[in-house]
Amino acid sequence: MLGFLTTLTTGVHFLALLYIGLGGFLAWFWPKSIFIHIFFALWGVAVNVLPLACPLTEFEDYLRGLRGLEPLPGGFNAYYIYDTLFPRDALPVVGVGALVLVLFSYLGAYVRWRARTVPESSGTRTMAR
Repeated sequence: MLGFLTTLTTGVHFLALLYIGLGGFLAWFWPKSIFIHIFFALWGVAVNVLPLACPLTEFEDYLRGLRGLEPLPGGFNAYYIYDTLFPRDALPVVGVGALVLVLFSYLGAYVRWRARTVPESSGTRTMAR
């Protein structure tokens, strides 16, 4: 059971990372979801920039400890992502790319929201004299 919970926590962690990177695109269709995504995005930046522990990593380490295993060496990202999904040297490029992707999703969400909230013209034009 502990192995299953550890695996489940790892899966949820990967889903959270995907949501941090791509969740802004959900706001294109569900505008109010942007507020949840902003929280996740800020949290994702904070745990990577500030000395904050990620609760999912902490929980996974706790579950590993209950199984007699050591904590993840270097943390979740270092263990599962760096040098597996992309080379560690590419981290600055990947970080900037992720930020650009999130900003693009927010821009698209804003444009779509603005198009929904601006009243359509009645189709008649007044001509200037």
